[in-house]
Amino acid sequence: MPASTVIAHPTIALLRSASLSSAAQQEIERLILDGELAPGAKLAEAWLSERLGVSRGPIREAFRMLEEAGLVRQEKNRGVFVRDIPVEEAMEIYDLRAVMDELAGRRLAGSITPEQLRRARAIVDGMDQAARADDADAYHLLNLQFHDTLIEFVGNRKMAAIYRKLVKELALFRRRNLVDRALLPHSAAEHRQILKAIASGDAEAAGQAMFEHVMHSKERVLDSEARRVRNGSAPVRARAGRKG
Repeated sequence: MPASTVIAHPTIALLRSASLSSAAQQEIERLILDGELAPGAKLAEAWLSERLGVSRGPIREAFRMLEEAGLVRQEKNRGVFVRDIPVEEAMEIYDLRAVMDELAGRRLAGSITPEQLRRARAIVDGMDQAARADDADAYHLLNLQFHDTLIEFVGNRKMAAIYRKLVKELALFRRRNLVDRALLPHSAAEHRQILKAIASGDAEAAGQAMFEHVMHSKERVLDSEARRVRNGSAPVRARAGRKG
């Protein structure tokens, strides 16, 4: 065997393949969550392979991972499509998020540190600025960052993984709902109230503030869907619930 000949170790080849699949999965997920690949869109292996600069093998493995994450669906003999989350499923996600956020608020009321509060307040300050500038895109990103940061502060990795999966699925549903920019200042005020309740150390108030914030978001989405129905573009069968 020539001295210059190098044979890749099977484990190294496997790691390289897994790394490519993971990178492809992350990039396709970004395209979906950024709205470049819309709900219902068909994902073409050839196009993605050329765009991402990888072979079709990692693309197919990325599809499998995205299906497990709830972002795409695979149909036999038809291909892979970005999921279009129905309103009923979105309402179920809101209910789960409300319960998880309530738990997070209760936990953080007794454990959040001054540095963590400072970080969270900086995000809310950014949300205030985005609301005043009528920048809905920036506000949306900061909103996601705020809630993800609070979940991170709880320190429960299993909870964080489940929460992030739900948020990504909900992002697909939100893509079809127009943002009412007039509500941005009100939403920013709700987030500041959440931080005030957490900082007070009152677990009941913090949990309630986070729960009600999610349920208010659910009601606003249902109102938006109802407007779509009146315009003849979407069915609505779910109804928002309130905590007793």
